[in-house]
Amino acid sequence: MRFDPAADRALLATIRPTGQAPARGPHGPPARFARSRSPSMQLLDAVMRLAGPHADLLRHAERPWASATFQGTRHTIAMCFAGPEGLTSGEAFVTALPEHEFTIARQIVADAAVSEVDQIMLPQPHLTVEVELLLLEDC
Repeated sequence: MRFDPAADRALLATIRPTGQAPARGPHGPPARFARSRSPSMQLLDAVMRLAGPHADLLRHAERPWASATFQGTRHTIAMCFAGPEGLTSGEAFVTALPEHEFTIARQIVADAAVSEVDQIMLPQPHLTVEVELLLLEDC
């Protein structure tokens, strides 16, 4: 998997630092990527909302994708869930992701799959999850 370290640093700068309360959106729910309207940021925001407050983003990479009839982007997102509550939240996320209906303006999430799960119990329990999503332009 390839990713741009500079882009990741810029993206991580938009996310709340660990231990701080998330920013509030204009209608109440946390807005981790407020004011970002690109489909990629909308997708990342939706995935992080589904993952819940115990998820910390580790990395996000995107690459172009096309077939004879569709075009879009393939996204790889890795996140970490720490602590006992995080493990429970991470397991719920892994179960919910494949069937979740995403709402992204003018886009369709054609595929959402968990590609890797790594659970470590010592010294502190944490769950690392990597997911792959295919985002297609809705014509």
